[in-house]
Amino acid sequence: MLNTLSGRFLVLTVIFVMLAEVFIFVPSVARFREDYLLSRLERAQIASLALLADDMISSDLEEELLRNAEVFNVVLRRDEARQLMLSSPMPRPVEQTFDLREAGPWTLIRDAVACLFDPEPRVVRVIGYPVREGGSLIEVTMEALPLRSAMIDYGLRILVLAGVISVVTAGLLFIAVSRLLVMPIHRVTSAMISYAENPEDPRRIITPSSGITELREAEDALHGLQTELTGALKQKERLAQLGSAVAKISHDLRNILTSAQLFTDRIEASEDPGVKRLAPKLVGSISRAMHLCESTLAFGKAEEAPPRLSRLALGEVVEDVLDSERLSLGDEDISLSADIPATMVVRADAEQLHRVLSNLVRNARQAIAQTGKPGEIAVSADEDSESWIIHVTDTGPGLPPKARENLFTPFQGGARKGGTGLGLVIAQELVRGHGGTLKLERSDENGTAFALCLPK
Repeated sequence: MLNTLSGRFLVLTVIFVMLAEVFIFVPSVARFREDYLLSRLERAQIASLALLADDMISSDLEEELLRNAEVFNVVLRRDEARQLMLSSPMPRPVEQTFDLREAGPWTLIRDAVACLFDPEPRVVRVIGYPVREGGSLIEVTMEALPLRSAMIDYGLRILVLAGVISVVTAGLLFIAVSRLLVMPIHRVTSAMISYAENPEDPRRIITPSSGITELREAEDALHGLQTELTGALKQKERLAQLGSAVAKISHDLRNILTSAQLFTDRIEASEDPGVKRLAPKLVGSISRAMHLCESTLAFGKAEEAPPRLSRLALGEVVEDVLDSERLSLGDEDISLSADIPATMVVRADAEQLHRVLSNLVRNARQAIAQTGKPGEIAVSADEDSESWIIHVTDTGPGLPPKARENLFTPFQGGARKGGTGLGLVIAQELVRGHGGTLKLERSDENGTAFALCLPK
């Protein structure tokens, strides 16, 4: 039970209530002691009135008056005269004197605690003010043990009452916490366990219903998280199915495209002007189809091979990428330029870096080509003490809003009609394998800029 939230709350409640009762107990016992002593002074004053009424009383009556007042003697000061009103033999000398006339709270508490922990029989003197202006001072001597016994009896009654209050309060709080807090938490926990058993089942997503603000916020957050995770798992399942299908057709598809390329080589040798004019377009279409197939197959792999890092001249890699793209330009009015320091050497996998830059440059070229207007693509680089930064910028139309929102999401981040959106996903995965980052710096009507950061 102590391992549960409600059980610990119950124990803590009992402890806190008992602590509160302890802080109340000590002043209460001190107040009880003061009242006890004042009542003895009052009873002693009443007993002395018999002597004031009749100067001569019998010894038996005097003894009875003192016994009823529970004191040994009574001294009363009246009219500046101190008079021994009643007296009887004392069993032992007076050991302590308590003056109640100007005793403060701390003094009363200190004396009460000392009395509780003093089991020895003692005779004490108590001084106070008479009631109803019966004099200027009254003084009595009495036994201390009856006072201690009365204080212990009173303290035990307070402790029993405190215990009952603690148990009742803790029980009520236990029920309240169980209903208002523990049960809702248990419901959330059960919903999480149920969801974990089959996270792809949307019926297991929690439905927020708590009336407690904090728990409702937790339920809302959990509902959103579960909804996103279920959607992601469904998308992952679809991607897995797609990868399986692509793997089955990849071999035959590549063979068909390879055969088509061989046929186009023969077509290009034809002397027919019409064939010569159409052959390059056919070759370009087949090349793009093969590239799409290879990109899809590359993405369908479980993971990219880890990069084989080596020192390489960045300028040579960039020029190789730009030369390849220039061959694909055709009649497109697009200029490709590079601004790479001749001495810049980076640490990367040459083949993977070539693929990343090819994807970025090709995306930029295709975006500009769709507009039918002239454009520019520039690749530049700089470095600092921690990394190399490669910038790929273009003067194209910019990415549409949907493409920016799903920039690195497969099959959703395509910026052109018919595009798969795999180019940037593959590029980002390759850059991450280098420990670097690929991010979109800007994209508007003036063009798009990507920054590739490789750590040193």
